[in-house]
Amino acid sequence: MASTPSAEDLLRSATQGFDHLFANDIDAAKKAFESEGAPFHLLGLGVVAFLQAALGMETGLMEEATRCLTASEVGAKKQARAAKSLPSVHRFDAGIEWEVTHADAVVLLGLTHALGESYRGYLQCLYELNSAHSKFNKLFKTVYPNGLQFYATPATTPLPSRKGSDGSLHSSVIQSKPTTTLKSGFFSRWFTPSTSVAAPGTITNPPSGPVEELVLSGTAFGYGLFNLVLSLLPAKIRNVVGFFGFNYDRMLALQALAVSAARNDIHSVFAGLVLMTYHGVVLLLSGYQADEAHIIKQYKAIVSRVDGRYPDGSLWILNKAKIQRMTYDTEGAIETLKDGLKSERKKSFPQADTLLTFELAWTLLSHRRYEETAKQFLDITRLNSWFPISFLSHATYYFIAAGCYFSLKDHDRAQNLLDKIPDQLDKRKLSGRDMPTETFIKKKLAFYKRKQARRRGDENRFVEAIKISPAEEIAIFWNTHARIESSVAIAHIQEWSSLTPAITDIESKYLAKQVPKTETDDLDTVDELAIRSLLLGIVHRTLAEYAASRAFLLDALKRAPNVEISSWVGGVSAFELAVLDLKEADVKASDMKPEEAMTMWEGVLAGASEKLDQAYAMSTKQTDLSSRLDSRIVMLRDEISDKRGLLGLPA
Repeated sequence: MASTPSAEDLLRSATQGFDHLFANDIDAAKKAFESEGAPFHLLGLGVVAFLQAALGMETGLMEEATRCLTASEVGAKKQARAAKSLPSVHRFDAGIEWEVTHADAVVLLGLTHALGESYRGYLQCLYELNSAHSKFNKLFKTVYPNGLQFYATPATTPLPSRKGSDGSLHSSVIQSKPTTTLKSGFFSRWFTPSTSVAAPGTITNPPSGPVEELVLSGTAFGYGLFNLVLSLLPAKIRNVVGFFGFNYDRMLALQALAVSAARNDIHSVFAGLVLMTYHGVVLLLSGYQADEAHIIKQYKAIVSRVDGRYPDGSLWILNKAKIQRMTYDTEGAIETLKDGLKSERKKSFPQADTLLTFELAWTLLSHRRYEETAKQFLDITRLNSWFPISFLSHATYYFIAAGCYFSLKDHDRAQNLLDKIPDQLDKRKLSGRDMPTETFIKKKLAFYKRKQARRRGDENRFVEAIKISPAEEIAIFWNTHARIESSVAIAHIQEWSSLTPAITDIESKYLAKQVPKTETDDLDTVDELAIRSLLLGIVHRTLAEYAASRAFLLDALKRAPNVEISSWVGGVSAFELAVLDLKEADVKASDMKPEEAMTMWEGVLAGASEKLDQAYAMSTKQTDLSSRLDSRIVMLRDEISDKRGLLGLPA
């Protein structure tokens, strides 16, 4: 009679499946997961289906993910209950490994419900997440009773040098030498050991075997993930979530995820992926970082660690390229992404490969390589029926590609793509409504047509009315112009400043010297003039031309109340002014005495916060892409808070 596999044996078996998944071989991963019906394996099948569903929005895969994750949840709960009556095979409470697996399944099940984009799905998601949140809180207090300061992180120094918030678990636990918690029993209530032993998993007392790795890594991952997600929610949504009693601590979340990422369990890879995504988003969208060098150091360490294990995985190739792009190595990023998309690479995970194409398209756009950019965005429409990153669809990709052909002065191809957009707009909607970017695009198309009619042009050639590339305009929302090379920034300035009316009230050495007069101004609406000023303000800031940047951003903000359709300009301008204040202060502080710098920073941080208040007030439900601006405001507020902490200033 064959013996029943132990939890360790089952975990090792399931880990092989995850190794295949992260190496881009989904077929081999499925085969490994299908070899057993254990909760670990069912969870693996659920993860595969979830990732495919999340990246491809395929209904059948959502149903498969729900089926596998539900089975894993039920199985893990049963195993946890059964293990309670048996002696523990590790240094934690018996069955805790199944509790971690159960909580994992609940989290993914909740997120899968949300993918369906129905009100019922969102309610189911909140219910599941509420359940998992309480489970991970309980697990965290059990596994990390003394906090996280004695645990290693991927980089050579601990991730956060800063403490968690006063009301957090991090600050409420005893930060003395970590000790193990005795398994409960009658005599343990009466006697205390004379010597303490370092808790399992600390630097001085490493975990013993894969099950302890699972408990340590899985607990830190789940707890960190919840705190981070909650901290990044826009304020409007966070207020609703607060009704459910969710509390969060972003710095503790980052530390917990870093502790998880430093382990060898499969959760460490997921924790690394979350941290990579977070660092990439913050570097791209927050506009300013309190300690950019620290973020990049952590980001590189995590990518290097995971890339060393799975060099062929698309997700790690993607993040390697992101680091290159964020550190101004655009050519290196392009080369990395193109290598990742070569035909000889294993391609049984097409949804992940689409991410490489998406990143390559934006990176090429940031380098003004318009022909290649258009090709990549159009390739995305052939790779997937609907690519869900940031709720973008075929209409959006056609719009961006049309902008690229406009910049190439190929108006025929640009018009051809613009003509295809209306049919695409009706094909897919979010919960029966237009998606945010598509609402923006509808307004822009109508705007161009009105301008063409006003100029008595051929209504079928409204591309002739366009003067600022739609691709560069929509790139504002992805902060594409913040990390571009100087030569690219100067080329942008020359192009936009050569449009009429000529800029006469703001000085910059980079503005076009000779602007030919036109019978009718190229930019004859407040919207266009405001958008030009906004773009010029951003790229001048990229060149560290702060005086000109401020003048252009203030001009955009001044024009914002009078725009026709560009309701987003005011809020974005106020946000970019806050970023400008912070970047300029960094430069000024380097030439100041510490006392002078501290006084300056107090005023700058207060002023930047006021500008974010202004931006938030201008970002209403009627504002195009308001949720993206709201998210950027949340991120920048966090960076301002971090800067206060680094300077020793009160919150």
